[in-house]
Amino acid sequence: MNAQHEGQLINPRRRIMPMFPIRATRFLVVGICALALCSVCIVATTQNTQDEETTRKLWDTAFSTARKKPTRAGGGGPRRDYRVATPRVPPAGVSGESVVGVTVWRLRPSRDADEGERMIVHEGSDAAAWIPERVPGNAGLSEGDRVRLSVEAARTGYLYVIDREQYADGTLGEPYLIFPTTRTLGGDNRVTAGRLVDIPAQEDSPPFFTLRRSRADQVGEVLSVIVTPAPLEELEIGAQAQRLSPERVVRWEKSWGGRTGRMELNDGAGKVWTKEEKEAGASAARLLKATAPAPQTLYYCPGAKPDEPLLIKLELQYRRRRVPPARR
Repeated sequence: MNAQHEGQLINPRRRIMPMFPIRATRFLVVGICALALCSVCIVATTQNTQDEETTRKLWDTAFSTARKKPTRAGGGGPRRDYRVATPRVPPAGVSGESVVGVTVWRLRPSRDADEGERMIVHEGSDAAAWIPERVPGNAGLSEGDRVRLSVEAARTGYLYVIDREQYADGTLGEPYLIFPTTRTLGGDNRVTAGRLVDIPAQEDSPPFFTLRRSRADQVGEVLSVIVTPAPLEELEIGAQAQRLSPERVVRWEKSWGGRTGRMELNDGAGKVWTKEEKEAGASAARLLKATAPAPQTLYYCPGAKPDEPLLIKLELQYRRRRVPPARR
């Protein structure tokens, strides 16, 4: 009886006891998986937050609505406060990828108290230090001004810039493709979000354009900035700016152009060139982050599709010449 009794006690234990470690192991495995899953979620959330804070975004949906407070670039960068400079073209229905940022820089001699980055220009045997300052999109420029452009696209594609003289009667001069050229970045005109393209490039000689009227009735320059999803195979890039047929440019304008609006960065005019902007313009591998200075001017085309070529126009206007009063 004792042996049988022991058998009755021992055998059930042999059947029951192994089950307890198995269940505990299952619970332990499930717990570890849950913790691992939570860790993955936390890492993913943290990574997404970091991406939002570092990814360069030119457009903010808040631009299309009335707001009292300035927005943050990319959700986590410095505050950006833009004003609409074209009330007849409100920033509504704008795709975030159909935006182009442009900063016009005017060079002036550097001063000891300047905190911005200097541009060293070699002219013959002499070298001079210049400070690039931001200029609003509608600012008047003078003959002899030395200017540079920084262009930033909100999409991946290829950048082209065409220049034409503008005359007092509204007519335009011959169109010239001033970017790309093989002298600038070796002809590399690829763009992507955060890539800053300097025109002329910092290594160009000289690294600026000097404004000169070609005739007395010239009132400015019209720049057509084109971003295409694929290279324009019909163009052969050379070392110098090349003349284009007006018919071809008109065709592009009709196909890819549209109503263009403009927004100006408040309190941006007069700000000097920063280290981030200098380094990003000098290397295609150095992308601007959300915390980097925003473009001075945003150009947008309501209704433009992000997968089609985009063409916007900007004008560089000369100040009116002062006519001395006639002697009596």
